[in-house]
Amino acid sequence: MKLRTVESVLEIPAAQWNACANPSGFNPFVSHEFFKALEESGSATARTGWKAEHLVYANARGEIEGLAPCYVKPHSQGEYVFDHGWAEAFHRAGGRYYPKLQASVPFTPVAGPRLFSASVETRDLLAKGLVALCKEMNTSSAHITFLPEEDWMRADKARWLQRQDIQFHWQNHDYGSFDNFLASLSSAKRKNIRKERKAVRHAGISFDWVTGKELRENHWDAFFDFYMETGSRKWGSPYLTRKFFSLISKSMGQHILLILARCEGRIIAGALNFIGSEALYGRNWGACEYHEFLHFDTCYYQAIDFAIQHKLKRVEAGAQGQHKLARGYLPVKTYSLHHFAHPGLARAVGEYLEQERRAIDQDQALLAQHSPFRHETDD
Repeated sequence: MKLRTVESVLEIPAAQWNACANPSGFNPFVSHEFFKALEESGSATARTGWKAEHLVYANARGEIEGLAPCYVKPHSQGEYVFDHGWAEAFHRAGGRYYPKLQASVPFTPVAGPRLFSASVETRDLLAKGLVALCKEMNTSSAHITFLPEEDWMRADKARWLQRQDIQFHWQNHDYGSFDNFLASLSSAKRKNIRKERKAVRHAGISFDWVTGKELRENHWDAFFDFYMETGSRKWGSPYLTRKFFSLISKSMGQHILLILARCEGRIIAGALNFIGSEALYGRNWGACEYHEFLHFDTCYYQAIDFAIQHKLKRVEAGAQGQHKLARGYLPVKTYSLHHFAHPGLARAVGEYLEQERRAIDQDQALLAQHSPFRHETDD
């Protein structure tokens, strides 16, 4: 058995990558096609601060049995697990935080496999390999973000520090229709959602669900304009190139849902979603016109409606956003692991994370008290 690194997803056959990444079920973001589109489009490359050092675990016959998508990074952009404060503190203390190792899916705050293998033992070896790679490459740290709770819980506490955060996901309780979902909400929340959707309809807005072979370049032209406008306001510099959307459309079209809002025949807004075997994943959105409640309908209600019609178990609507709670999206935890080469930095971050985990537990409990769903005493 041996570990090695490769500097391009193209060095690994798609069938072998996908067999390790999705041994059961399907998460679109860990597929070979998704990483290939990120790389070939120039979105995640050494030039943009994502230098690939994918960790590969092969047996004596050279057959790949596990891998971990990994990057050497000179910054902390596009990760959604924020460590800028750690970097600044270490810099003030005379340390060098960058470069660092990042085992993740670039620009994608979606939980899923990060240590690709059906074998628990192989996943443990990959985690050890990332620690060894951190030492070999003389990086300050290694980070595994948005990994499954099972792998987070199994982490070697002597090597890895544990971090949590909260996202908001909608769960499908076998609803037969959107109205069935609304009936499960408290009266006030139900009335509010109906009011918001009614306002969008009265503005003359309708929606198209575009997927698979129906996706066209003109759809992506419109959506990319929305993405650039919204991304420029939020982040200053959007991460994904126009070419990325064309590439995923060709290689993953059957796993894409593009929700487009139209007003008087014009496309005025759009939301990009990916379809997994169990979940619909909301990723990016944008608009060229402002209409009250358009964002909520395009990103949240349309996604719920699609999930119900296609019997998906949940909708994951991306990072952050307590406003999602009132719209049926409940708080769930996300997980990350962090290894630091410098003992002092590891000790300081470890103490911080102990306090942060307690705060996350309290936040989740408090948010759960404000669930929008009916109680037995409700009407």
